[in-house]
Amino acid sequence: MTDLLKDFVPKHDLLVCIDSDGTVFDNMELKHKECFCPAAVNVWKLQAVSKYFREVWEFYNLYARTRGINRFPGIVKCLEENAKRPEVKERGYVLPDLTELKKWTEETPVLGCGALEAYAEKTGTKDPAIHQAIAWSHEVDANVRRIVHDLPPLPYVRETLEKISAFADIVIVSAATHDALEREWIANDLVRYVTVTAGQELGSKAECIRKSMEGKYAADHVLMIGDAPGDYESAEKNGVMFYPIIPGQESASWKQLYAESAERFRDGSYAGAYMDEQVRSFFDALAEKAPWE
Repeated sequence: MTDLLKDFVPKHDLLVCIDSDGTVFDNMELKHKECFCPAAVNVWKLQAVSKYFREVWEFYNLYARTRGINRFPGIVKCLEENAKRPEVKERGYVLPDLTELKKWTEETPVLGCGALEAYAEKTGTKDPAIHQAIAWSHEVDANVRRIVHDLPPLPYVRETLEKISAFADIVIVSAATHDALEREWIANDLVRYVTVTAGQELGSKAECIRKSMEGKYAADHVLMIGDAPGDYESAEKNGVMFYPIIPGQESASWKQLYAESAERFRDGSYAGAYMDEQVRSFFDALAEKAPWE
């Protein structure tokens, strides 16, 4: 896939990077509960401990400060955390050897299924966890295509994108696949506001922000909008601003962005105490400790 992030020509001197899942579309619960978790139970042979694994998966992917974690480090973490639970140990569950898969997630520049398949082909690895991760990822994507559709954007999204696009370029920065992003944004006629769509195939969110702004925008002219700590960290790595869509308060977050925060970004008064307050509210809404601990 062509890396459009390096080549697009800015129309404005401001840039807004926007996550998609859980930020623009209220689809995180649907995707994780109906697509990711059932595929994991099937492919990773978790039937005997499925109720415990489901709790683990939903906590770390939806309600904790790991919300929004990429699927591959996510499956490693959730399999490891699930295996620690006394109830799971009592049922005789044995954690598979995740050494090679975990090493790949820590070293690969692109956390996508295509990259993992390329790694498997290049190395000729027979590691079961690598091939299970590939099969699981394909099953997740098939579930998403089958189940996740007809979802409108969150309230105030369309009005906000229209307002922002008048003074800033907009780049979608997401861990979802490019195809899924195109499908959802086109179906809702939102692509008209977007300059570039960057899915997982173009790199991590931090990398996509860096490539989007490099040689085009000053760091204090860039805002990242997202619903997960990873979005905040990606913004921080690039020295740019962050606006949170707070889980459970999505409509209110977009309403505030539309009514007030977008204009603050435009006139240069967003950074500082105002942004700090938004970030504090965001992290206060996410759990640090699992309920079963």
